[in-house]
Amino acid sequence: MRSFVVTDTFLLGTITSYLAAASDLLSKLPVDRLGQVIYRLEDARWRRQAVFICGNGGSAATSIHFASDLAKGAMAENKPAIMARSLCENTSLVTAWANDTSYDHVFTQCLEPWIKSGDVLIAISGSGNSQNVINAVVMAQAVGATTIGFTGFDGGKLEDIVDICITVPSDSMEQIEDVHLLLCHLITCCLRETRPGDIHRPTSRSLLFATRNSKKIDRRDKVYAGVHTAPDTRVENPSVARVTSPD
Repeated sequence: MRSFVVTDTFLLGTITSYLAAASDLLSKLPVDRLGQVIYRLEDARWRRQAVFICGNGGSAATSIHFASDLAKGAMAENKPAIMARSLCENTSLVTAWANDTSYDHVFTQCLEPWIKSGDVLIAISGSGNSQNVINAVVMAQAVGATTIGFTGFDGGKLEDIVDICITVPSDSMEQIEDVHLLLCHLITCCLRETRPGDIHRPTSRSLLFATRNSKKIDRRDKVYAGVHTAPDTRVENPSVARVTSPD
């Protein structure tokens, strides 16, 4: 392929502007909260607590990528593997629940059989307002799991309800998703390269208390999607649950 020199000033300006904006966003990320996320995931590794991840669209792809990185890329000598999985990886299951019940509850349905107290849910939503992601967070908190959010714009509803939130301060969905994936790689590298004992690992209970208390949020007074607790997403008519989704 012949090489050529790009002389289109509009194109060059767009490239330069995009890269400059992305670089600026990285300098604004909350390093202390990133540290809290890494602490919590390292704690989950040693306590054999599961890490679940969910999102829609590009965030669904990021959730699958991040789960793979945590399960394999974060492996290190003399340290147990992280039990990570994406709720988006089984498209047959996700679309079956969406078809037979409601897309707003696909993640709660996929999550309900597996999540338990002490586990971790990482919820990814560029807008912070994806209803199925919000519902999954509410369910996870109802069973005593730690919730972590990756969002953008002004944080949306997600920022207000999760225990730890990383909000990318941008109104560009593309750059928000860029930074989310970079965060996944950063977190994976930190988890892999630290040796046992390098990170002072606070207990799940103490970290959860510290993050919730610092935000001063009383979730009993928070109402999202019209519910105070995890929505009851069980199918009322048992026969509906046996419906086969059309191919």
